[in-house]
Amino acid sequence: MFPERTLQLAGMVIDWLSASKRTIVTAESCTGGLIAGALTAVPGSSNVVYGGFVTYANEAKQKMIGVPKTLIEEFGAVSEPVARAMALGALDKGSADIAVSVTGIAGPGGGTSQKPVGLVHFGWAMKNMGHFSQLEGTSHHLERRFGDIGRDAVRMATVETALELVLEMLDGV
Repeated sequence: MFPERTLQLAGMVIDWLSASKRTIVTAESCTGGLIAGALTAVPGSSNVVYGGFVTYANEAKQKMIGVPKTLIEEFGAVSEPVARAMALGALDKGSADIAVSVTGIAGPGGGTSQKPVGLVHFGWAMKNMGHFSQLEGTSHHLERRFGDIGRDAVRMATVETALELVLEMLDGV
């Protein structure tokens, strides 16, 4: 189901989390749970994957993971503040050490000149892991513009990028 590269990245995340006895939770909009799906495709993932929140609708973002309605109204669902809030909300609502979130426009429609198809905002956050890290206690953000490469390609590129971000975050711990 997933490309080999995606499964390799997911396996590396699972191995790191297993070795460090840490857990992860996802908050996904445009990927509809594919990040959690990639992680759980790896044997042993049940020990380190808390789960995932598929918050496709704005109301789901608000009710499930506590994204403030005012953020969505002011910046739109596909924005840096919402991606950050999604990561923090997933971290708060889930019993995990690390959270990654994505919100974007996979297409084929829905894009604008300011927010084109292929725009994805990533957020990530981690709980205090017992030692100093610049990453602890705050949320982080990355914006990617994959272009109008097709819905499935945007979603798969988003999954791979999210897994790469988690690995970079874990390398910094």
